[in-house]
Amino acid sequence: MHKYNGRVVHQSHDDDGILEIVELDGIRSLHFGSDSRQSSMLLTNPDKLILGYVRAMTSWLLFKQPLNDDEVLTIGLGGGSLTRHLLHHFPDCRIKAIEPRKSVIKIARSYFDLPRDPRLKIIIGDGGQYVRLRAETFHEQYSLLLIDAFDHDGMAQSLCSEAFFDACKILLKKDGILVINLWGGTNNPLFQTCALWIGRIFNWKILFLPVQGRGNIICLAFNENFPLFPMKYLRTRAIALEQKYQIEFPVFLKDIKKHNASTFSEVIKL
Repeated sequence: MHKYNGRVVHQSHDDDGILEIVELDGIRSLHFGSDSRQSSMLLTNPDKLILGYVRAMTSWLLFKQPLNDDEVLTIGLGGGSLTRHLLHHFPDCRIKAIEPRKSVIKIARSYFDLPRDPRLKIIIGDGGQYVRLRAETFHEQYSLLLIDAFDHDGMAQSLCSEAFFDACKILLKKDGILVINLWGGTNNPLFQTCALWIGRIFNWKILFLPVQGRGNIICLAFNENFPLFPMKYLRTRAIALEQKYQIEFPVFLKDIKKHNASTFSEVIKL
């Protein structure tokens, strides 16, 4: 059976809809009933980040030192590309992943090489509800919060509120970073609303990174005690990161500078 120009190697349903795994040109991808790829993996090199928006979500490395004894919270698992990337490159970090669909977790394990690792705890549940409830009793817990929660209809509704982003800020350490995959472009009303919420809550210490050739826009929000770095330092760091991870960090930095005229000086020393 073929679909989305590739060979279907798995198809199943759960209460939230269809799940399909398609292989094309040595790349395995997860679909939720549409041609949009939720996650992709190069079969000959599972640790390589294939999708451009997933690579763009690693842009936090430009501004933060590699994770050591840090806790990371991820909302939305998909095939587990970002989670696997963190486990592979940062052996001392601990990760908690929130995923509402048990079937997605099984697929990530069976088809996308997500390891069973004592540093990783996966919770089946609603990410928005988890964050809001957690923020009532736990403050300043996470160094990094990664949000990539989409289904075939778009961004998960439980994340689309000012209260959710306020709770994210509470859960982040004072020098922590929130990284979220937004979609739809700057003319999309939901994007505009989320950007306004995040900007107000994080006192406009935010940067946007449009993903080249895609509708995704990655937002990075920096908590109140996050240090400012000079551009010269960031350029040098981007080159070193590109060599280490084989990810286009100099391009990310160039695009960040291009698209953030109003907030650039809030985060980066000119």
